[in-house]
Amino acid sequence: MSTFAKFLLLAVLLVSVWTPYAHADSKTVCTITVNSSDEKQIFRRYLPEDEFQFVELVEHGRPDWLESACRKGVRCDVLLISGHFDDGAQFYSDRLDTREFLPVEEMQRISCSDSCPGLFSQLQEVHLFGCNTLNAEPLRSTSAEIARSLVRSGHSPAAAERLSRLLNERHGDSNRERMRQIFKDVPVIYGFSSKAPLGPTAASVLDRYFQSGAKAEIGSGRASAKLLSLFAPVSMTVTAGVGAVDAQAAYRQDVCEFSDDRSSPAQKLKFVHRLLGREMAEVRMFLDHIEKVAASLTDAGRQTGAESRVLEEIAHDQAARGRFLEFARDADERTVRVRMLDVANRLGWLSPSEHRSELVAMLNGQLAADAVGSTEVDLACALDRERELGRELYRLQVPPAQASKVTHAAILACLGSADGRARVLRALTSSRDDDVEIAQLYLSHRPISDVHELRAIAAEIAHMSGSDGQVRALDTLARLRLTDGESLQELTRLFPLARSVHVQRAIAGVLIRADYATLPKPDLVRTLRQHRLKSPDGEDVIDVLIRRLQLG
Repeated sequence: MSTFAKFLLLAVLLVSVWTPYAHADSKTVCTITVNSSDEKQIFRRYLPEDEFQFVELVEHGRPDWLESACRKGVRCDVLLISGHFDDGAQFYSDRLDTREFLPVEEMQRISCSDSCPGLFSQLQEVHLFGCNTLNAEPLRSTSAEIARSLVRSGHSPAAAERLSRLLNERHGDSNRERMRQIFKDVPVIYGFSSKAPLGPTAASVLDRYFQSGAKAEIGSGRASAKLLSLFAPVSMTVTAGVGAVDAQAAYRQDVCEFSDDRSSPAQKLKFVHRLLGREMAEVRMFLDHIEKVAASLTDAGRQTGAESRVLEEIAHDQAARGRFLEFARDADERTVRVRMLDVANRLGWLSPSEHRSELVAMLNGQLAADAVGSTEVDLACALDRERELGRELYRLQVPPAQASKVTHAAILACLGSADGRARVLRALTSSRDDDVEIAQLYLSHRPISDVHELRAIAAEIAHMSGSDGQVRALDTLARLRLTDGESLQELTRLFPLARSVHVQRAIAGVLIRADYATLPKPDLVRTLRQHRLKSPDGEDVIDVLIRRLQLG
């Protein structure tokens, strides 16, 4: 073999041996682009291809794109996520043609589960381009019943206050802490403590950053003072993921017990049972997670599966049952009480009849109280959405001192009281703003479908004095999208009599949403034109209604 041929062969061998190692030394930059691609484009422009490999994880049109990346064995050294994040629940896009989004719950599952061991395992750096991604403000906090529960369990008031603060710190679940839990052990996580810059603005800042020769900082595992300085005017901040000795490590492990997809429903239920042995104040802080486990139980699993054995153990745990129900009955927020009672029912601590009795006791407590408002009415109507609680109506008691109040009548009406409903419907034409609001809230749960009720209300509205009250009542009717011709004719007769342009507009608002095909259109158009009051601010809903009547 000639010297040249030997040299050529050696070169080929060296290339074949060297190439995998060269690829192995490069860093993988994963991008999740659910909104702006501006930031990603800047990174691609400045990071050389022989040192950085880019992988876009979003696959348009595929809902399981994150799971797909797991199955492909993608391992990220650097991660860029771009999307709106205002509510703290998911990254999303404001573009109508973009359907992809990234829920925090799914990120938590990936982080906690062995089904995707590699995706985040070697991350050195995360960039979260979205508003409030590292906002440290707690999303929830303990309330007074937490401290009361701790005192009842034997703690002094001072110790209870101290433990309550610790629970706040551990379970506050700020966006910042959630990201620290998701990106466990990641040394550098960039994000924004409040409003983040739009994509083009962020790209402009990144462009200046890379032009300064900062390429070597990317994926180094060290926070960049230069990058933080450039983004300082727009609230960029940095943190690190939860580590093994982090104060939040134990809490992360607890959360992962719920999120790990390796755990069967029975295993998650066993963890719930262990959790129920802790201070009830801490159990309360895990209520969201416990609810999901309890709600996921199937009838088959309850009867014959492994869950049935765990449920039997929980049902016989009278100590935990007593502490749980005592805490529920003492809850400051009635919605929390309802949620805890529902969990007790699902876990076998309350039979269906016992569950209803607990709810009736709560409602009777509300009816006995003087301060009852829209929150209590809303809760009562939501409680009996399936009309199961209505069978307990006879057990509800309104004290004489509260008998005249519309709020109390509305609670009874929510559970099916005919007298209560009649009183609430009359309140729709009341001169009291608070009573009208309660009537509107009640009707959002229990709308009017009876034609006689509609006609009676329409007639009462026509005879009301005071334009403000009429407008409120008419606005409520507009939401019902009336189809009854007699009710609509009653309102058209009111139009010429109205002494306020606001009342006339409200009547037009009812008609434009109603089935006005049943009305004599030429007569209605003539009435609207002849009797309308002059609009102080130009064209309004009356003009729109006239045009629609003429076209149709």
